[in-house]
Amino acid sequence: MSVVESTTRRTGGSTPHRAPGRATRRGRGGQTAGLPWLLSLPALLLLAGVLGYPLVRMVVLSFQNMRLRELISGRPAPWVGLDNYTKVLSDPVFWSVVWHTVAFTFVAVVLTVVIGLAIALLMRRVTRGVRLFMIVAMMFVWAMPQLVAAQIFRWITDSDFGVVNYLIDKLPGVDYQNHSWFVNPWQGWSVITTLVVWAGIPFLAITLNAGLTQVPKELVEAATVDGASPWQTLRNITLPILKPLLIIVTTLSVIWDFGLFTQNWVLRDGHPEPQFQTLASYSYTQAFGQSRYSLGSAISVITVLLMLGVMAFYVRQMFKIGEVD
Repeated sequence: MSVVESTTRRTGGSTPHRAPGRATRRGRGGQTAGLPWLLSLPALLLLAGVLGYPLVRMVVLSFQNMRLRELISGRPAPWVGLDNYTKVLSDPVFWSVVWHTVAFTFVAVVLTVVIGLAIALLMRRVTRGVRLFMIVAMMFVWAMPQLVAAQIFRWITDSDFGVVNYLIDKLPGVDYQNHSWFVNPWQGWSVITTLVVWAGIPFLAITLNAGLTQVPKELVEAATVDGASPWQTLRNITLPILKPLLIIVTTLSVIWDFGLFTQNWVLRDGHPEPQFQTLASYSYTQAFGQSRYSLGSAISVITVLLMLGVMAFYVRQMFKIGEVD
């Protein structure tokens, strides 16, 4: 009888005390479940007003035929359905611009990530003072506005007074006097890519340098003792640990470089030739250069759709990292 009573106390006696605790926690969770949304409401309303309304207006405009006449008179633009999208997708110039944008993004992102990682690895091997100097110098580069950086590159590559032509012309057997870098599309894109990579390296180098501090020194020392080469240590230890961070910075670089506008626009003095057009500058040219606002909106919508896949991948990676943490 005592065994039954003691068993009852262990099983039944503990249940009444545990159940109210669970109910209380559920109740508290129910009361605070909406608190994060309430705190985020001002930011969400701001985003809806600053980004949401223009995006909706752009989509609506892409199904209309808004020209300068309707803009000045205030009359409603006629609806044309999918005509703007049909014109854009059947235009070979548009697909040439898409190719330029995708090719530039791929090359720029690869160069930025590789050079940024190399500089981050170098920063782990220099003294603290040198590392601090490198960080400060890169912060100045990173803080420089895109417009200012593009104007500087425009000056140093100028065909008449550019310092780049002056220095190259000093090489024996090379004549670069009054050389224009944008006559040849390959040379022109090399200048644009150099500018974008130069401006993007500081973010990746500083971010990856912070990530390298999380690589355990014990693992690196153990691999060195076991006879692993620096390349094997990098491939089998460092890169797997940096993989989540590398994915994030690479995805962000793709998003930023895909929307290239300022650099090619300034370097070509506000009139980029067809071979130097990107989706952003092409959309702007169609909308405001030729007053074909609906066609420019359709190009912008297509650009957003192309970027949705990259943005969805980035958000997914962020959630994966959050789940691991």
